Amino acid sequence: MIKISHLNKSFGDHQAVSDLSFTIDPGEVLGLIGQNGAGKTTTFRMILDFIKADFGSITWNDKPITDTMRQQIGFLPEERGLYQKETIENQVIYLAELHGMNKQQARKELQDWLNKLQVVGKPTDLVQTLSKGNAQKIQMILALIFKPKFIILDEPFSGLDPINAAIFMDTIKELKKQGAMIIFSSHNMDNVTEISDHLIMLKNGRTVLQGEVQAIRESFGRIRLYVEAPDYTPADYQAMDGVERVIKQGAGYLLYLANEAAGYKIFDQVTQNGYIPAFSQQPPTLAEIFKTEVMNHE
Repeated sequence: MIKISHLNKSFGDHQAVSDLSFTIDPGEVLGLIGQNGAGKTTTFRMILDFIKADFGSITWNDKPITDTMRQQIGFLPEERGLYQKETIENQVIYLAELHGMNKQQARKELQDWLNKLQVVGKPTDLVQTLSKGNAQKIQMILALIFKPKFIILDEPFSGLDPINAAIFMDTIKELKKQGAMIIFSSHNMDNVTEISDHLIMLKNGRTVLQGEVQAIRESFGRIRLYVEAPDYTPADYQAMDGVERVIKQGAGYLLYLANEAAGYKIFDQVTQNGYIPAFSQQPPTLAEIFKTEVMNHE
């Protein structure tokens, strides 16, 4: 278990991280979200001991993280850093050996990872010949090849097309099944929703949301309603009690409600003549919550 307790870090007068606490158990994924400068990367750097916390504690199974333990941490930095004039093989094997793997084992694992991540390139190719997406896959391999027990991924999906983002998503899910402890940051709320067990939202270094993803969504109420009902116009919906906003979406309309209870009356009204193709009342999406919380904590 990774445990962060009351972590604080300032740079001059700027409070980068304030009283941050959380735990990650084996087989869990924690999503860390927030605007640029919210404190996400600073948190990662403190865990990795790149910078020192002003106060607070960071432990692994209730013990301070030693250099030996850090060999079991896989890290994908936001600032990608590969040696352009080196081969894929030389870079990966060198780093794998630093984490305790032998060369023969690392070479075999590299080929397996190239296949798994669908890298377009050979182990002997120079990094500078790779596309941006394939170079990012090599960076991911560097973080994972030695089978780390704790994995830190700083914006792992940045710049990836949907197909390659899905490959990364599947990889993270598989690592979770294998018992890895994973923390990652992302600006893509769909990704956070799909793979996170828990999330923390930071705003100016402070925790403004924390908990299980679905529980956080439900705490805002089921105020998002999608309806497909024949003969109803935007004006009809807008005139209904409790409807604050109406947006055309696909074959129907998305209604934002003042409160969850408004949905009951709307359902009775739109179904008074019988069947309608769609009526789905949901809590707001994580992206909507993110925007609301950012504005509320300005």
